[in-house]
Amino acid sequence: MMRPIKLFTDSTSDLPEETVKQHGIAIIPLYVNFGTQSYKDNVDIKPAELFRKVEETGKLPMTSAPTTPDFVDGFKKYIDQGMDILHISISSKISASYQNACTAAEQFPEGRVRAIDSLNLSSGIGFSVMNAVDCIEKGMSLDETYEAVQSAVPKVRSKFLVDTVEYLHKGGRCSGLQMLLSSLLEIHPILAVDAGSIRVAAKVRGNRQTALHKLYKEELENIDRVGTNRLIITNCECAEDVLPIKARFAELNAIQEILLANASCVIASHCGPRTAGFFYQEN
Repeated sequence: MMRPIKLFTDSTSDLPEETVKQHGIAIIPLYVNFGTQSYKDNVDIKPAELFRKVEETGKLPMTSAPTTPDFVDGFKKYIDQGMDILHISISSKISASYQNACTAAEQFPEGRVRAIDSLNLSSGIGFSVMNAVDCIEKGMSLDETYEAVQSAVPKVRSKFLVDTVEYLHKGGRCSGLQMLLSSLLEIHPILAVDAGSIRVAAKVRGNRQTALHKLYKEELENIDRVGTNRLIITNCECAEDVLPIKARFAELNAIQEILLANASCVIASHCGPRTAGFFYQEN
């Protein structure tokens, strides 16, 4: 007899709260650390408060992965209820979360807990989580769901428009000169996830609206290569900027579900306020 599946992910997966509740997705939070004070991501602290603390201190927090005991504690409750576990994690090239989940899985009977490295971040992880939701709702087994989600990982596309390079600079991801030039020339970087790592996909010169249009222009013009099942648009304290993007794609009547999500604190701490993200699965 096939056991029911409990779907897990971590707090950086950036799915709408109502979607998480609707599908019973369990969230294991990462940690946001200001000095000796540690907060559970999106549980003890939200992005608005994080930005206030950064402004007050002039420093970014450190972020850290859930520990192996965190995963064991989360998984055990459902294993004891006779369920199998599928966990989908932030990219192993960015965090130790995936490795810690795998170590935790070894403490349960073989085959009861499977972990997937999304090789992504933010709603790029969330996209793989929703692929798993689709499989589970079709009645697929744990192994079948694992294989289907894993095979789609390389097809998930993730792009972010960063409004200010200040947070990238504070985090050591760009130099002071790059920060100055970006500010003077009004350059907005667009970042993309490539095989689990982050790269600069474009540098858009001009105002924010120009940069926002660049974020999704290619997909809008080549909509047939965007999977028709789902699109996720994510924001960091700038919902007013992404609502028009949703409207543009909704007008096409080509995508079944368009989700709007908010960025987690861990994602916000690296990208900064007014970051907008665009996520889909390529055909």
